[in-house]
Amino acid sequence: MPLKIFCRVLGLVLCSNALIVYFASHSIRTVVVTMLACSLLLQLAYFVSVIFLIWRSGCVSRAGQRAGHFGSCKEVGSEPPDLDEVTNESADLLQRDQMLAMSLLLP
Repeated sequence: MPLKIFCRVLGLVLCSNALIVYFASHSIRTVVVTMLACSLLLQLAYFVSVIFLIWRSGCVSRAGQRAGHFGSCKEVGSEPPDLDEVTNESADLLQRDQMLAMSLLLP
């Protein structure tokens, strides 16, 4: 989601929340407290969703590694892959996961 759209949606949610609370309570203090609570709740939800996406991508990559390892072990008479190839593939996967995690944290 582009940053411009995200900011518009965030502003719309906070302003509509403020208007609803003001018309219900007629208190500016309650509006300010509710807006702070709402913004903290939205930030917490965003943080949890980013952590979940990072965790899920790690599970998918581990499952892919297990499937690849299982398939190579099933072959009859095959010798294990070179250690250099495994190390290079592991480094590539680690770098890809780090880039994915960084891209999820950037808006």
